[in-house]
Amino acid sequence: MNKRIYFYQKFYFRQKLVVIRVMYDNPILFFICALGVFNGFLVAFYFLFFNKQKRVQNFFFGLLVLFLSLRIGKSLYVIFTPREERNFWLIQIGLSACFLIGISLFYYIKASVENKKHIPTSWKTHMGILVAFILIIGVLFPYPYHLRFWGTYFAYFIYLVWGVYLIASGYVLRDVLKKMLVGKTSVSTSELWLIAVFIANILIYTAYLIGLFFFYFVGTITFSVVFYVLLIMFLSKRNREMIFENIPEKYAAKKITTTEADELVTQLKELVVVKELYKSTSIKISDIAKELHITSHKLSQLLNDNVGKSFAAFMNDFRIAEAKKLLEERKELTLEAIGFEAGFSSKSNFYATFKKSVGQTPSQYQKQFLSS
Repeated sequence: MNKRIYFYQKFYFRQKLVVIRVMYDNPILFFICALGVFNGFLVAFYFLFFNKQKRVQNFFFGLLVLFLSLRIGKSLYVIFTPREERNFWLIQIGLSACFLIGISLFYYIKASVENKKHIPTSWKTHMGILVAFILIIGVLFPYPYHLRFWGTYFAYFIYLVWGVYLIASGYVLRDVLKKMLVGKTSVSTSELWLIAVFIANILIYTAYLIGLFFFYFVGTITFSVVFYVLLIMFLSKRNREMIFENIPEKYAAKKITTTEADELVTQLKELVVVKELYKSTSIKISDIAKELHITSHKLSQLLNDNVGKSFAAFMNDFRIAEAKKLLEERKELTLEAIGFEAGFSSKSNFYATFKKSVGQTPSQYQKQFLSS
């Protein structure tokens, strides 16, 4: 056991020497990384204290950037400060901040996806427990007197917690990621920003895992690179206005309860039948949503999740029923006229939809009623 610890310390020390030697020979690289950390603090303070839009998302984004900047700043401090001159309490602050990166990312993405207006009490409790835990560990096992504990065992635990929250963040973001990968519908700027922030955190986390065993400075370099990439994306005026907009409500809305869904479906069917809305070829989902006093997104969710049909398929059911009635009773009308009377936009659309739904063409269906 002692040999393993000695080997680890010897390897780790040699690695640090190599990194320091390389970095002192590259002052420009150090300047870029240090500037990235400095700008990170500025961005964090802006979103935490000076941003006019007091949104839950902005608060957690500020925390995320703050904890990342503290962690990266700790790396710079360790590399460029001789061991005998280091303030180990500052190193403890950097590692403690690393413990809170994952939870900040998780709540930032969750608040964005769910369009939170206020921080739930459960979130405050969860965050408070983690903060209390890392403070208690810091008091019971201060870094200056427990270097081996913080440098090995507890460091692994910190990265494990970070990784768990990273996976949880990906799960919360799954619908947005699926939307981007499938590519059937366009991804909004706010969704792209969330994906970019998530990927940036994966890169930084991976870099620090590599740095934990091999090249220590890789995490700092990665942070600087992804920070400047995100900064370029943010600096565009159009992007800056759209990045922090609420993402489409399809991903934010909670599941509609069964009771509410039953009431809405009843109201919806009654509205469509009484006002014969299906007969309008230009009817839109927003028109009906307005009549029901709900959003278009909620109506779309109701149809998809609770009725199991798209808006077009739902309206076509009423048109098919109307077409059947006309085919049975209005024999003087042409098939094309019946299609338009039922609400279909064209003859071809009427024929194709009717055949798919009924299994017969309109003329075949009508023949069985002609003799009578």
